[in-house]
Amino acid sequence: MIQRFLETHIQKDLFSGKAICIMGARQTGKTTLLKQLFATRQDALWLNADLPQVREMFIRVSLGTLRSIIGSHKIVVVDEAQRIEDVGLKMKLITDNFPQVQLILTSSSSFDLSQKINEPLTGRKWEYRLYPLSFGELASHTDMMDEIGNLPLRLLYGSYPDIVTHPGDEQRRLDALTDNYLYKDVLEWGGIKKTDKLTKLLQALAYQIGSEVSYNELGNMLQLDAETVERYISILEKAFVIFRVGSFSRNMRNELKFAKKVYFYDNGIRNAVIHNFAPIDVRPDTGALWENWMIGELRKRQDLLHGNTSLYFWRTTTQKEIDCIEERDGIISAYEFKWNPRKKSSKQDAFLAAYPNATLHTITPDNYFEFLSVGMMG
Repeated sequence: MIQRFLETHIQKDLFSGKAICIMGARQTGKTTLLKQLFATRQDALWLNADLPQVREMFIRVSLGTLRSIIGSHKIVVVDEAQRIEDVGLKMKLITDNFPQVQLILTSSSSFDLSQKINEPLTGRKWEYRLYPLSFGELASHTDMMDEIGNLPLRLLYGSYPDIVTHPGDEQRRLDALTDNYLYKDVLEWGGIKKTDKLTKLLQALAYQIGSEVSYNELGNMLQLDAETVERYISILEKAFVIFRVGSFSRNMRNELKFAKKVYFYDNGIRNAVIHNFAPIDVRPDTGALWENWMIGELRKRQDLLHGNTSLYFWRTTTQKEIDCIEERDGIISAYEFKWNPRKKSSKQDAFLAAYPNATLHTITPDNYFEFLSVGMMG
């Protein structure tokens, strides 16, 4: 069992008078994490809202029926809670009327759960996101040097738990995960009827990681209007397939102010979308894979540490660019992700001239492990 860093944070929030909401893509280990956390508890009630009978149980729920359902249990876990109609209002009944009960909700999409639950549970919940395994979690489970040696595998196959724990069978399992998750759940949640358009959009985004994304250009390519493209991207983002990073702009006229980049939460999903698992040393997109993986690791760290942190990229109209800007409490840290440590960039000087108080780091395969270990490993 690979211990998730999120486990410690959840333990601290147990029985604090608030519901705990854990969101993340399917197969990232939400249920496994909770099963591990409550392995010795006999007073935990598990309800899986993927099952019709569980959803029916909550159709006309009342305090009396909730009292009957909960019984003497002190922990109530509702998996895939977004599938319950008016789930926020019904979970509010539990938090307000059963203060001795710890309510825990999981969801494999942020949009359904957040739309249906945020307003009723305002001030009554702790919210967390669980991603594919992080470098720190994997290095803590085995050995730092072993995980460093696995870097080519992570760039190709990503770090979903089922992929990591089945070496040698990664491609088949990623194909199954993509088919069962992306092209079923996302289509169902988003009400998307044009499966081929979604597939082509994902492929286009996969080829453009690290590049600025234009909704108009994507629309022209897919024969969709820009608003539909943006809606599809928003659905994919809320289903934890991709995430957007905006441009950083503070004081220069020639800085791009409204540009967006799109990254995949997991390299393996990205490569499965384009059906390319060629070895790292023969790929033309290794630099893009490196950037995508590092940005994803930063995003995991950002959420785990709960700091007031935002991620951006920086680019000017004269094509000066920095891969990643991290702003935390007004402190600006800039990062260039270079697969080839010997490849120099002249663009860093322009950024430091504009932001002399910022720090700038070049992250390569030679030093990334030191960078990712900060604040993430005990």
